[in-house]
Amino acid sequence: MSTTRVFPDLDAFAAAVGESLGTGEWHTVTQDQINLFADATGDHQWIHVDTEKAAEGPFGAPIAHGYLTLSLIPKLGAEIYRVEGLRMGINYGLNKVRFPQPVTVGSRIRATADLASVTDTAQGKQAVVRWTIEIEGADKPACVAEVVVLMVP
Repeated sequence: MSTTRVFPDLDAFAAAVGESLGTGEWHTVTQDQINLFADATGDHQWIHVDTEKAAEGPFGAPIAHGYLTLSLIPKLGAEIYRVEGLRMGINYGLNKVRFPQPVTVGSRIRATADLASVTDTAQGKQAVVRWTIEIEGADKPACVAEVVVLMVP
């Protein structure tokens, strides 16, 4: 079981640059999640939502959208670390995102976070966190992303 790493403030968080922030618990990706994401985005490609056709396709099962995997970072990351005393954290952007391995329905995934950098801004601090979304039993990760977050005290 993972333990959430709690930073008392932004300065303590910034002092952790270069460190691993931790690794979260395993979460199962369900067909319901995939279908809801397809409905929200309008991406109903058969490899995601047609379970019968996808079973006969190149992956042997439906796969999660790459952007679904990416969008799970806030959920997966909430159990890894937290910074106290923030008014808000705002997604500022992404430096690099790759999807080396598809996530088939029923797979278990988890996240690992590394703090790459923290810089001062007029509003607070801008952090770059490198996320790796692993698939249980797979050689390659599902997603590797550098996420930029503006943290406002």
